[in-house]
Amino acid sequence: MAFMSPRLAFAVDAAFKGGKSTLGLFQAGAEVITKQDESPVTAADRNAEHLIRSLIAQSYPGDAILGEEEGGDTGALDRWVIDPIDGTKSFICGVPLYATLLSYEVDGEAVLGVCYFPALGEMLYAEKGKGAFLNGRPIQVSQRDTVKGSVLCCGGSMLKDGNWQKISSLLSRALATRTWSDAYGYALVASGRVDAMMDPVISHWDISAVSLIVREAGGRFTDFKGNDKLAKESLGTNGRIHDEILQALQS
Repeated sequence: MAFMSPRLAFAVDAAFKGGKSTLGLFQAGAEVITKQDESPVTAADRNAEHLIRSLIAQSYPGDAILGEEEGGDTGALDRWVIDPIDGTKSFICGVPLYATLLSYEVDGEAVLGVCYFPALGEMLYAEKGKGAFLNGRPIQVSQRDTVKGSVLCCGGSMLKDGNWQKISSLLSRALATRTWSDAYGYALVASGRVDAMMDPVISHWDISAVSLIVREAGGRFTDFKGNDKLAKESLGTNGRIHDEILQALQS
C-alpha cells in the first residue's frame, strides 16, 4: 500500500467509518424524506455526515466543512467536502452502487479525495501528485483512444431534457452505453473498467473527490465545454477520448 499523508489517512478512515454506518439501514426499509429540492434523503445520509463531521472536529478542529445535508462553509477556499451518500436513490432501492465521498480542498481545489463503496467493499482514494488507488493498489484509466468500441456511462439526466440527443452520435460507435451513474461511474473510469462518465446535473460535493481521483488515475475531468473548473455538469474520461465526446456534447 502506498504511503499516505496523515490527512489522507484520516480521510480514508473517516469515509470508511461514515460509509459503514450506512449499512445498518441499507436494504432495511429506511424512511425516505423528500428535501426542498425534491431529492431524497434518509437517516443514513444524515447520520453518516454527522459522524464524519464529528471525526473532523476531533482531529482537525476549526477546519471549514461543506456537506450535502448540513451545508456549511460555501465560501471557504480551504475546507472538507462531504457527500455522505452519493447515490441515495440507489441506496433506497437496495442497489449497492452508492458511495461515501470526502475531499479536502486548498484554494478551492481538491488535494485529496476518497470514494468509498461500503456495500461493495471498494475504497478509492487519491492525493494530488501521488496517483490514485483502489483498495491499496494503483489504478489507471483505460488506454482506448477512440469512442469506437468504448463503454460510456452517464447519469440518468442524460436520458431527458434533450441531453440524450447530444450523445446520440456516440451511440453507434460505442461498444455500450450504461447508466452506471453517480460516483460509481467515475470510479469505473478511474480504475480503467469503462472509458467515460458524463452527468449534466451535479453539485459540488458530488464531484470534488471523484474529479481528483480520475485525474490522478491519468484521466481528464471537465465540464461539457472542456473547462477544468468544476461546474454544474461533468465529464470524466480516460483523456484519450475526451475531445471526441466534447464535440458531441457541444453539437
